[in-house]
Amino acid sequence: MTMTNSQSAHQTSKLKLPMDRSILIGSGLLVLLVLLGGLLVPGFISVQNLRSILLLAAFLGIASLGQTLCALLGALDLSIPFVIGSANILLPSLLLSGLPPTVAILVVIALGALVGSLNGTLSFRLQGQALIMSLAIGFATVGATQIYTSIGSDFGGTVFAKIPDWLRNLAAFNGKTFGIAMPPVVFIWAIIAAIMVWIMRNTWFGLGIYALGGSRTAAQRLRISEFKTWVTVHAISGAMSAVAGMLLLGFSGGGFVGVGDPYLFTTVAAVVIGGTSLLGGAGGYGATVLGVLVLTVLTSLLVGLGLSFASQQAVIGALIIPMVAIYARAPHIRNQI
Repeated sequence: MTMTNSQSAHQTSKLKLPMDRSILIGSGLLVLLVLLGGLLVPGFISVQNLRSILLLAAFLGIASLGQTLCALLGALDLSIPFVIGSANILLPSLLLSGLPPTVAILVVIALGALVGSLNGTLSFRLQGQALIMSLAIGFATVGATQIYTSIGSDFGGTVFAKIPDWLRNLAAFNGKTFGIAMPPVVFIWAIIAAIMVWIMRNTWFGLGIYALGGSRTAAQRLRISEFKTWVTVHAISGAMSAVAGMLLLGFSGGGFVGVGDPYLFTTVAAVVIGGTSLLGGAGGYGATVLGVLVLTVLTSLLVGLGLSFASQQAVIGALIIPMVAIYARAPHIRNQI
């Protein structure tokens, strides 16, 4: 049995309701936080703070792309922070070895995609243990990277090398884009986001992810390869994590293996706050972009109010609870096919 075009269109129209709802909620929450920040924190609504928020949001947004795609399949990628940290120390190590910057960057991205592909293959084969599998792959990756970078050195978790000026400009707070006082990474993130939103809405690959996350039975009828989609999504996650790690190198100026640690929680938080279902099949990267902005603005507000890191975590956790409760009330795609 195959699905007719009218049936497919009808199901797609039902899918749009939760997405529109999450966008509306996320936009309202973002506006509310900006207004609160303007009222409670002097200088919160300023060009400098806006630049800082967008810069930090760009790092998180790029790292959250893969997590969003995995969540749409009903999975989570816990290897993301470890790939970020590995890329952050591997790139300067490759530069120290004499590899040209362009080649070194391509090698790191390729290795990130390879790790993601391995993660996707193993987690697909052992889906009952997929979460632990991705964590194990992350541990193995960061361990192997530290072993490599520590050859001839007493320090494997920290690597110092001359970072190319163009990489610094890409991700530094004072970076400029064609004379505009805004780091290029912000515009890079905007372009990536626009392309990904278009892909998810207009290509067979994007629609296939929604189909698999929503109903494997429907996906099988549409002859969508679950294995290929699963591996491709995790490969993208690994590659984007590697990109985020290298951009963070340009931001900090030195490689540190623990730079990705905060992204284990924040990528999942951005996905959840944006309204993408962790059960799969509902949401999207556009919603995650909003989630990233909400999370970054909220963090900036809490820092401006003088709250400690522990207090910031408590507030963000308290925010996630009602967001999950609100989104959970929307009927899931599995109940609609």
